[in-house]
Amino acid sequence: MGHLNMHTKTIRLWSWIHRWSSLVCTLFMLLLCVTGLPLIFHHEIGHLLEPERPPIAAGTVAPTLASLVERALSARPGERVNYLFFDDEEPVAVVATAQRGNSLPQETHYQYFDLRDGWQLERQQPTEGFMYVMRRLHLDMYADLKGTLFLGAMSLLLLVSILSGVILYAPFMRHLPFGALRRERRRAWWLDTHNLLGIVTVVWLGVVGFTGAINTLAQPVERMWQGSELMEMAASPPDRPDAQEIVRLDLAVERLREAAPDLTPRVLALPGTPFASQHHIGAYMVGNTPITSRLLTPAMLDAGSGRLVDMREMPLYVKALFVSQPLHFGDYGGMPLKILWAALDIVSIVLLGSGLYLWWVKPGHERRRKTPAARIQKRETAA
Repeated sequence: MGHLNMHTKTIRLWSWIHRWSSLVCTLFMLLLCVTGLPLIFHHEIGHLLEPERPPIAAGTVAPTLASLVERALSARPGERVNYLFFDDEEPVAVVATAQRGNSLPQETHYQYFDLRDGWQLERQQPTEGFMYVMRRLHLDMYADLKGTLFLGAMSLLLLVSILSGVILYAPFMRHLPFGALRRERRRAWWLDTHNLLGIVTVVWLGVVGFTGAINTLAQPVERMWQGSELMEMAASPPDRPDAQEIVRLDLAVERLREAAPDLTPRVLALPGTPFASQHHIGAYMVGNTPITSRLLTPAMLDAGSGRLVDMREMPLYVKALFVSQPLHFGDYGGMPLKILWAALDIVSIVLLGSGLYLWWVKPGHERRRKTPAARIQKRETAA
């Protein structure tokens, strides 16, 4: 008898944990699921919104990076080039210009150039439009680092909710076959549906919740790396202290390819930006395998001579962040995995919504919602 009472108390404790961990995080998880759905297909949506460009003429000579930089600066007088980004899916370079080296993304202008012929592509700024709103809501709810860390805490609560739900699944479903949906009462049907959707999506929700929690640490991890390894890499003095101009970026890229032929540059950070130094160019490269294509390898080049100063792998805590980011959005397996991710996302929306419904119509809730007049009338009728 004592063992039975202890078992009942344990079930009640886990039920309480599951109920309140779920209630606290559910609305925020619904927000993340709804905003995350279009973000799964952000590349495809971006391509659909792009205007068509004319075909490349035969015999066209590819432009130099220096010529693209000059064109970007001529279109934005008074600004400086801070970064060059190279798209990972198409031959496109993005030149980012701003007033200062430490300008925020919202203060930066991005120009897109086709690397095959130098054609300037008309694309929406990444800090504008529907996808930017979705990204900010998903990332930090427009509350910057505080919002990001808050969503990280909600992701941890989701993991607690998942764990407690798994523990409760067996005792609550021991008298029912797997997948059974009782139809005699609406609440019972929703409860069985909720349990079925929860156990079917448990692995996916756990992966997305865990990687989402890791991703919320991106800013602290970035700052930790900048304050340690980046400073070490940029500690060497300049080769030409009195140099007024930086080396041509085409030469810098050539030096990188000579030093690391298996790596491809993805970002060039020019001197004076947070990811370089006053006299270094920061280069961030990726590999050519499904895993290494997600891992950045940083390198530092002397801004005056183009000499490769340092190149090293990222520490493990940064690699964990890089690996979790594409896994969170299903970016590893092409369109089939994205479709699977989207389907599971929609199922999760139903799961979260059913949890709210079950809490709202739980036994006794209707009684507590009655007005005082209704309760008095009920007592008088009973008398």
